[in-house]
Amino acid sequence: MTVPKVHDEIKTNSMARVRFNTAVESGKVKIKIPHEEYSNKIKTSASRLGDSYRLSETDMQLLALALELKSQGEQPEIITDDYSIQNVAKQNGIEFYALATFGIQRILEWVRYCPACHREYAVNSLFNTCQVCGTELKRKPKKSIRKIKE
Repeated sequence: MTVPKVHDEIKTNSMARVRFNTAVESGKVKIKIPHEEYSNKIKTSASRLGDSYRLSETDMQLLALALELKSQGEQPEIITDDYSIQNVAKQNGIEFYALATFGIQRILEWVRYCPACHREYAVNSLFNTCQVCGTELKRKPKKSIRKIKE
């Protein structure tokens, strides 16, 4: 199962799009839009952790769909190497599997900071550059919430 925006992200006239369309047409992949309630829960969770500005609308919809399926008694699994998706998924009790990486080891909260003058900004700050010295902001872990159990 996936969300409509995944189709939009696949390059037109690519083998990936042909495979995706075939899977949808044969019924092996179903497309569903998550309910707004679950989208709001994921946005809140991602914002609290500091991952919201790193996640695309497609990422948020996939997480919301997985949360909705989980609430219906399903056991959704997201396959991704994206650490922000993994972080939000783990925070919401959604299973994930990494393909090319080891996956996240801890659930993290992030903070944005200036690497030049070390001023810290809220992770959901609208600034992209430091208001003191003008350097582009970066992000770093604020604290580890808990180690993920294997």
